[in-house]
Amino acid sequence: MTLRILGVHAHPDDLEILAVGTLAHLARQGHSITFATMTPGDCGTAEYDSETIATIRRGEAAAAAKMLGATYICAEFRDLAIFNDDSSRRRITELLRVTQPDIILTSSPVDYHCDHEATSSLVRDACFAAPAPNYKSGDAPVMRAIPHLYFCDPDEGRDRDGNLVLPDFLVDVSEHMELKRDMLACHESQRAWLQKHHGMDNYLETMEQWTKDRGKLAGIGYAEGFRQYRCHPYPQSPKLQDLLGPLVKSVRGRNAPSPS
Repeated sequence: MTLRILGVHAHPDDLEILAVGTLAHLARQGHSITFATMTPGDCGTAEYDSETIATIRRGEAAAAAKMLGATYICAEFRDLAIFNDDSSRRRITELLRVTQPDIILTSSPVDYHCDHEATSSLVRDACFAAPAPNYKSGDAPVMRAIPHLYFCDPDEGRDRDGNLVLPDFLVDVSEHMELKRDMLACHESQRAWLQKHHGMDNYLETMEQWTKDRGKLAGIGYAEGFRQYRCHPYPQSPKLQDLLGPLVKSVRGRNAPSPS
């Protein structure tokens, strides 16, 4: 059975850093993959005006998604201007109704960036709203049910205070690290911005180190971590874990949900 998988994060490159190895496993199984970003990265530059860099970064995101056979869409918020209000929630509800995902991977509720945290809460609430017919959002049909929702790791696997955020489970992505690196390398304009604004000159190497550090939590080479949102009435079954089977690894010293 082919499922619809939606990866939605704040900016172009976030999914490549935090979830694309897992999405590669799912794409190989034949599932339909959609990449969505909340913004086109319009503030991520010291060289171009906002519309020029937005065009560049949409193109980079689409090129990366194409490497996985995925579709790319942008919700067209703007950097540092994502807020969990009614109009924004309706926009993301419509995005969900258009894509009709069975499983969603989105940003962590705690992270270093306000856009990441706002994305997480908006997607969480839109999952609840999407099957409610009286919550109007546009022309797309309401969803039949709340989709399975998973939060990616925060950047560096830590919250704003530097505390380690442990995932519920890890996915072994060792075999997809070359693809993960190649897809992230599509975001050349973001690398240039990070060099200028963050003083980060090892963009690809940093991603690899973060993924390697996650792998150490399970004694494997490279991993991506996820937490399943199981608050009532969101789905309780481990749908993503079931799909990935033996690729799902427990965090050492912690019992993780296993495939049923």
